[in-house]
Amino acid sequence: MAVRPYWKGYLKLSLVTCSVQMMPATSESEKVRFHTLNRQTKNRVVSQYVDSVTGKEVEQDDEVKGFKRGEDDYVLLEEEELDTVALDSTKTIDVSTFAPRDSIEWIWLDTPYYLAPNDAVGHEAFSVIREAMQAKKMVGISRLVISRRERAVMLEPRGKGILLWTLRYGDEVRDEDTYFKGIGEATADTAMMPLIQKLIKKQTQDWSEKMVVDPVQDRLLDIIDTKKKAQRKTTRQPKPAPPSSPPSNVINIMDALKKSIAAETRSRK
Repeated sequence: MAVRPYWKGYLKLSLVTCSVQMMPATSESEKVRFHTLNRQTKNRVVSQYVDSVTGKEVEQDDEVKGFKRGEDDYVLLEEEELDTVALDSTKTIDVSTFAPRDSIEWIWLDTPYYLAPNDAVGHEAFSVIREAMQAKKMVGISRLVISRRERAVMLEPRGKGILLWTLRYGDEVRDEDTYFKGIGEATADTAMMPLIQKLIKKQTQDWSEKMVVDPVQDRLLDIIDTKKKAQRKTTRQPKPAPPSSPPSNVINIMDALKKSIAAETRSRK
């Protein structure tokens, strides 16, 4: 099923420009999700914003973004002010920097998107940019506004398209030395190394998506399916009881004879 584009704009490299569209490379729509209900009425519970002091509901027009400056002191930012942030990168991915792909570690990669031409006219320009990066084993570094936040992005050739990764900022990646500095300087036992390597080789297999199945999701689906079947049984209309058999008109001959004999005897007496 075709995925609706998440973003549309332009990919630009110097004087080469083409129209592109961006789609999420991953999906969470298959995950089991729950709604919060009122147990008594089975109606959905609706969340709303309330004033933390007065407890009264806040109308949508009165909601505003605020940056905390001190205790109960905020700098208010209006929607119009937020819309003016990084306007140059809202519709154009301008690639001006390149880096070797193997120089960017996985920890900097955040969210993946697929980037593809948006119309037939841009296929050639898109292919030139993609193939040039592929030939040099380079990735492009640029910026893009996503959900009103300007993000650094990495463009990596992938098949006929381009894989765009949003990148984490420097203050979002924690220094590994903070967590690893307490590990001792002990070296691996040379006698054990061959055994561990043999074990690794024995348990090595090609990557498969079956390695990352979600057992909790599967069990939840089983529970839901069982409850669905139980609900269908309880709501199913009971079958009407079969009509009772009409009284039989067939008379037992022996009983009839006995009655006749008894009646005749009484009449003689």
